Parts: sequence; structure tokens; C-alpha cells
Amino acid sequence: MLERIRVIGTGRVGSAVAARLSERGVGVTDEDPDVVLLCVPDAAISATAGCLTPGRAWIGHVSGATPLAALAPHGRRFSLHPLQTFTKRRGPEQLDGAWAAVTGETEEALAIARELAETLGLRPFELADEDRTLYHAGAVFASNYLVTLHAAAARLVGDAGVPAEALMPLMRRTIENDFELTGPISRGDWEVVEAHKAAIHEAHPELEHLYETLAGATVMLA
Repeated sequence: MLERIRVIGTGRVGSAVAARLSERGVGVTDEDPDVVLLCVPDAAISATAGCLTPGRAWIGHVSGATPLAALAPHGRRFSLHPLQTFTKRRGPEQLDGAWAAVTGETEEALAIARELAETLGLRPFELADEDRTLYHAGAVFASNYLVTLHAAAARLVGDAGVPAEALMPLMRRTIENDFELTGPISRGDWEVVEAHKAAIHEAHPELEHLYETLAGATVMLA
């Protein structure tokens, strides 16, 4: 059982993780920890790990993209990536019900990662180290590019005098409806699609390529 964990990093993930561990009665301490968890930017993982003396404690990171090799010279290592987006404006409840990718080179390492994930309120699934880049690209599509899509949509409806917040119920319902495709492409209404292209070309040509790319991908789905 994990009783003492050292959390390095107080950013969006680190602060939520430390708060949740405290809630669950786990000691968040620098003294003789069972696990040292690096909640630092990807570019800082290797240097941070290199500054720590290998010992009995397991060392892990919370990056989705960084391989376990970045934790050298430590042999007792794992990774735990919460498949979630975080903000400093909220607390440990951000972890509730989210999934988490766990990676380890031994069954013991995977067991430590799973136990920590479950303690945090996450649903663990095993991720092979060599598959991490493709996995992380998928996560970026689902989260980061959603921000980009919202910004593009807000720009277009804003020109029509519509507030950006009016898009939020539409986006939420699309998720709640299990991403069931609706709209002109699903209906084969190509005149509407061509009208969209013309209007975007006239008002926001910087979004023209994005619309064309997404329309082409949507045709394949439909």
C-alpha cells in the first residue's frame, strides 16, 4: 500500500494530484517516500530524474508523450498519464472518473501505477511504451484541437452577431449523443457545404483550409 508520496511540481496536474492524495489519507511528503511522482513539463523530466538519487522509492511521471527512458538512471520506474485536461481554477475533482494510461517495464511497476491511479480516482489501462506517441496524438485531437475548433467556430458565428457561449450547449450535446453525425454532410446537402466555403472564403480565408480538411474527413465518416 502506498503511504507516502513525493509530488514534484505544483502546476495544473501536480496541484490536483497532491490535493487528491491528501484527501485519500496518503502522506504527501519529501521524507522517505514510497513513490516520487514527477509532475513537471515534459522537457524537464529527464533533468529532474537525473537530479534524484536512485533508492527504494519508485519514480514515475505523468506525461503522455515521454518514454520511460527519460527516467534514467532509475530502474524502479513507471508512468501514469491522466487522460484529462486540467486547470488551476479547479481542484482534485478534475480527476474523478477520468481514465489513465499506465506504463511499466515489470508487473510490479504496473501494479504500483495501477494502485496510484485508483487512489487518485482514475480508471487505469495499460499502455505500451512504444505506442505512447500515437496515443498522445489521439489525446491531442480530442482535447487541444477541440479548443482550436471552438475558436474557429466562435470567429464565424461572432461575425453573425452570435455570442461564442451559444456554441457550448451544441458541443456538449454532440458528446452526450455519442458523437452521432448530423448536419449537411450527413444529409448530402452539398449546396449548403459549397455556400459555407464561399462565405468563409469571403469573410475568413484563414479558415478555408481548415474547413476543407474537416469536410473531407467528415465525408469519409459519413
